[in-house]
Amino acid sequence: MDADILKVLNAERRARRAALLVTDTADGDSRLMGENDAGDDALGEAARAAFRSGKSALVEIDGRALFLNVYLPPARIVVIGAVHISQALAAMAGAAGFDLTIVDPRTAFATEERFAGADLVADWPEDVLKDRPLDAYTALVAVTHDPKIDDFPIVAALRAGCFYVGALGSRKTHARRIERLTGAGLTPGDLQRISAPIGLDIGAANPPEIAVAILADIIQALRRRNIGKAGAA
Repeated sequence: MDADILKVLNAERRARRAALLVTDTADGDSRLMGENDAGDDALGEAARAAFRSGKSALVEIDGRALFLNVYLPPARIVVIGAVHISQALAAMAGAAGFDLTIVDPRTAFATEERFAGADLVADWPEDVLKDRPLDAYTALVAVTHDPKIDDFPIVAALRAGCFYVGALGSRKTHARRIERLTGAGLTPGDLQRISAPIGLDIGAANPPEIAVAILADIIQALRRRNIGKAGAA
């Protein structure tokens, strides 16, 4: 790999940005693409498929054999609220390939006994997210049902471009949330990105089932996210 390309690639990986190394197998010529570089041509479509799946691939475009080597940041889930749903989600996330962090300032809930082995932070989201900023490869799951705890990270997630933002609560609860977040300066387009009531509608009736619905919703959002110029159109 060309040294200049490697330097840029390493910088992108440190910044938790996705990158695709496109190499012509005939002459070894290579170039890097980011998600925003994927246009509406054949290469752009192949790049979007690689970015969504996270799988490298050999493709033929215009008579050329191109190897697409994809580098994705590890997707992660930040859960706001150390509740029963969070316990179930923490047990499932790793098997699906997600790093997971649970944040809750309520020390009666955020205990090692309830979340053994989990990355648990008993502090306010405002303080935690200063040192652990959200990004496009983060899913934000807000489940405390307390606006004083949930609202700030929801706003932060929408502004950071998180690929998934979900919030627990009934439609009535979410309507009140929309009023508060509109007052905080978010646009209707921003607010439409919130998955609420949270998770896929599978008729979930208990915390483990709700956790399954949330995880499935997160995976769907990750694999079907808009990428590049065609995706943004």
